[in-house]
Amino acid sequence: MCNIMLIDMNSFFASVHQALDPALRGKPVVVCGDPGKRHGIVLAASYEAKKFGVKTTMPKWEAEQLVSGGIYLKPDHGKYLEFSKRIMNIIRDFSPLVEQFSIDEAFVDMAGSHCDIVETAKLIKKRIWEEAGVLCSVGIGPNKVVAKMAAELEKPDGLTLIAKSEVPARLWPLPVKKLFGVGGSTQKKLNSLGIYTIGDLAGFPPDILERKLGAPGRVLHMSANGESCSSVNPNSHDDLKSIGNQFTLSRDYKGAEIKKAIMEIAEKVGHRVRQGRYMCKTVTLILRETDFTNHAWSHTLSEHTDISEEICSTAVRLFKSNWPQDKKVRLIGVSVSNLVKKRFEQVDLFNEKEKLRKLDNACDQIKNRFGYDSIVRGISLEKHWDDPMK
Repeated sequence: MCNIMLIDMNSFFASVHQALDPALRGKPVVVCGDPGKRHGIVLAASYEAKKFGVKTTMPKWEAEQLVSGGIYLKPDHGKYLEFSKRIMNIIRDFSPLVEQFSIDEAFVDMAGSHCDIVETAKLIKKRIWEEAGVLCSVGIGPNKVVAKMAAELEKPDGLTLIAKSEVPARLWPLPVKKLFGVGGSTQKKLNSLGIYTIGDLAGFPPDILERKLGAPGRVLHMSANGESCSSVNPNSHDDLKSIGNQFTLSRDYKGAEIKKAIMEIAEKVGHRVRQGRYMCKTVTLILRETDFTNHAWSHTLSEHTDISEEICSTAVRLFKSNWPQDKKVRLIGVSVSNLVKKRFEQVDLFNEKEKLRKLDNACDQIKNRFGYDSIVRGISLEKHWDDPMK
């Protein structure tokens, strides 16, 4: 029985800008770094831009060569989250079993519904378009894997149903890289075993796959055969393991420049922690050398926190304790883990934490209303590193 949907917004970031400004509809919209600069990467492209060959993660300068008349816009993550929440609420009107898979995707279990699933999918697509102005593709299948695969087959504005019995005819001829869960490195390993299509993988001995790839090998074999043990879990995001940001610098940095960048990144991480109403206990600093060697150090605090200053100071201490001042880096990252949902605020004897919380809350309100960069630390006034997400 096909009772699982995967609802996938088409070119979501670009579509949000087109929904906000209908004059952009039908035009090659590219969401990327600062239009006034040539650094940064493509985060999203409308289908009109994709026709010229523009792809996500492509350098902005390369996209400009493909689409000279394109419309290049800075990302607005606040608006994307706003649209995502609105769309997820629409989907939840049709079923309580909704698992948000990403900002623009959700699995839906319709097993308890007596409605025709295809007609329900059409209604969901219609409401999302009318109420959010965004097109989506819907895949329907007997489980999450097949539904995900089905959604990828017809874009934009697609609606595809694949029954279990149809998997050999519709999925097996596809290249193995098209299988949900197969990345570039896994594809190379599968190719080395003579596996080039999903059908090749479906017929390959699972014991050998497990020996060569570990436990994921058997899971991929199941997926290729249209099988999955994963159910739709509305509480999946309650199990978030970490929150972090990392950026490749525009040039190699050392000493005080690294410290400044760490503080800016840690500030962003703290903001994200509070936005998700989490508290963290472990702070991790990641530095990549100029020869691409990665290093990481962690420190676990005595108690959970969501205060940016505590995250910043911990990351800076890790830097000072482990990295020579004259040694250069190419990438910097800060992440926090050991997360719990915020249910209380720890009171300290001298009220210092309360002052810091009030400062964070005031800054968050300004950022949420006027944009993240509307208020920054003093160190950010001297721009010393390039954020590819801007």
